[in-house]
Amino acid sequence: MVTITESAQTYLAGLLAKQEAKDIGVRVFITEPGTPMAETCIAYCRPEEAQEDDIKVAYEQFDGYIDARSEPFLEEALVDYAEDRMGGQLTIKAPNAKVPKVSDDSPLEDQINYVLHSQINPSLASHGGMVSLIEIVEDNVAVLQFGGGCQGCGMVDVTLKDGVEKTLLETLPQLTAVRDVTDHSVTENAYF
Repeated sequence: MVTITESAQTYLAGLLAKQEAKDIGVRVFITEPGTPMAETCIAYCRPEEAQEDDIKVAYEQFDGYIDARSEPFLEEALVDYAEDRMGGQLTIKAPNAKVPKVSDDSPLEDQINYVLHSQINPSLASHGGMVSLIEIVEDNVAVLQFGGGCQGCGMVDVTLKDGVEKTLLETLPQLTAVRDVTDHSVTENAYF
């Protein structure tokens, strides 16, 4: 689980004490876990704001809530605080945040992100482009957004249908469709 050092707990407890909420704690989670885009985050969290499947951890100075989906990627994670001449710095080290841990029983979002970052984005990068998952809507439709050289590119429909959608639907049969929500009228950096 997430280790929060005594110095980090003292620092965070000081920040929490300044909030106008009773029993406020911290929530630790990773955005886009298991991908090169993974970011480890800490946020204030009141007990009623915790997600239903969060794992509650009673630290010495406050309660922590660990995002269940992020939990396997937070193995060996360390939150520390070191004082320096400028005051101090809170650091979060999560060595497994970007390590793919995807299997057939992983959440669909993790499986889609894995395919995007391991199979699709490397080829799009040759044109300065990339694609990311925005959300999964009802009926298992993946909503994607293109960026970089793909945004505004005249060939994006071909890339979406013959490349991205075909790869995702073949790899993940539980998906029913793929939808692009990119504003392709912005063509500043488009690859032509």
